Amino acid sequence: MLRTNLALRATVLVTPLLLGALAVPSGGLFRGAKFRDLHLYRQYGDALVAGHLPYRDFFVEYPPGAIPLFAGPSLAPDGAYDAIFKVLMALCCVGAIYCVCFVLERGGASAVAIWASALFLALSPIALGPVSLNTYDAWPAFLTVACLAALVTGRGRLALGLLGVAAAAKLYAVLLVPIAILWLWREHGRRPALQALAVFAAAAAVLVVPWFALSPGGVWDSVHSQVGRGLHTESLGASILLAADRAGEYHAHVVSTAPAISRDLAGGLPRSIAAASAALAILAALAPAFVLVRRRVAPGLAFATSVAGFLAFTKVLSPQYVVWLIPLAPFGGIAAMLLLLAALALAQSWYFHYHDLWAVGPQAWTLLSRNLVLVAVYAFLLWKTSTPSSEKTSRQSGLWRSRTSAAAEGSGATRSA
Repeated sequence: MLRTNLALRATVLVTPLLLGALAVPSGGLFRGAKFRDLHLYRQYGDALVAGHLPYRDFFVEYPPGAIPLFAGPSLAPDGAYDAIFKVLMALCCVGAIYCVCFVLERGGASAVAIWASALFLALSPIALGPVSLNTYDAWPAFLTVACLAALVTGRGRLALGLLGVAAAAKLYAVLLVPIAILWLWREHGRRPALQALAVFAAAAAVLVVPWFALSPGGVWDSVHSQVGRGLHTESLGASILLAADRAGEYHAHVVSTAPAISRDLAGGLPRSIAAASAALAILAALAPAFVLVRRRVAPGLAFATSVAGFLAFTKVLSPQYVVWLIPLAPFGGIAAMLLLLAALALAQSWYFHYHDLWAVGPQAWTLLSRNLVLVAVYAFLLWKTSTPSSEKTSRQSGLWRSRTSAAAEGSGATRSA
């Protein structure tokens, strides 16, 4: 109880710092300006409230699980949408801080580590900038750390239900499912893991199937518009080509694509790099699952490594995507948090100069630096994931236990989380 109170105390005491940090960037809390896609969210929400169905009556580039979040603020009086949405995202940030501190406590982290993590999460919006509250990415980010909190308390079905909601809102969360299932299998056995997997599927289906039934073609167009995108300007592969252009070794051509509005690199080489990047991002995200097959890994560290790998190598890397990694970085320790802060700070150098970046301006070098830092974050986390801890760990795989472990499981015993 005492350690749980520490998580709560840390959250309460850093929340004023968080609110202040959220107010600092342009378009932040208590400010009327908005950036990124907030205006689209309102259009979608207002259209739904007016009786028009997403995917069937108008194109939506986001997954079906995001629709309730878009529509909710539209039920408020006219003019309140932006403020309500920002408050909801701020609440997600507060919830994420508590979940992270709670998981760290359950894992035996020191008080210093817990306070450092709480301060990092509270102050990170200053480095993150306007995307902190103007996109809905704080919602799936909160759900993933809430999933971790449920996992470490033995609530596997609740954990995978939360992850199902996250995946319905942002597809990247699907890549965390193998990690969660393997961890549950190792710690609690096959049956609880399979039950949790069924709950994941049910939770995601509740949010996705109704819209798919109303307009399967519309939902497919939405998914295809995202999955089928080219090499996004801010991705690692694109930044290498943009830097090569600045060095006079390549001619990069940035184009605008639709229906999902994006700035991508055109040409045969970018298309090939995009395909390779997509495959590499998935493999990098699944690497912690392969490690879990062999030995125990803390779920928070495994989640952090997976998301960092996806971000480092994905073919589409919008600024708001890094929000997914922020609440997971503390599970990698101080070094991971500092590296991520460096990446966030570098990204601010072109946030208000996108036209210069698209024209292959000098920001290409900073972009490449940011992406290389993200690769460094992933490499560091993967090293931590793959390196046995000093604590006593089992030599047996969670999927192929010794007869003694299997007998204990059969009698109802499980390992402690």
